[in-house]
Amino acid sequence: MLFAFLCQDKPGALQLRMDTRPEHVAWLNEINAAGVLTFAGPFLDGDNKPNGSLVVVKAETLEEAQAISAADPYAKAGLFASVDIRPWNWVFNNPEA
Repeated sequence: MLFAFLCQDKPGALQLRMDTRPEHVAWLNEINAAGVLTFAGPFLDGDNKPNGSLVVVKAETLEEAQAISAADPYAKAGLFASVDIRPWNWVFNNPEA
């Protein structure tokens, strides 16, 4: 099953995001190599600066998805004001369909 992580950064946390980015990208590469990551990327504000994240992963349960989300270096660094984890169905342009 796919789960989407809708992550909103805390206001004024761009520097924390940039400082933590290398660890975050390394973590994404790890879960991608493990076959867990489906896709990911930042949300952008009106100035095209990152202010959140969309991460979609494969997990068996909501609890497993929550554990994956909690392992994100951005989450560990306290970057996010909120993380909404939702089951998601990829209907259009799904390369596995």
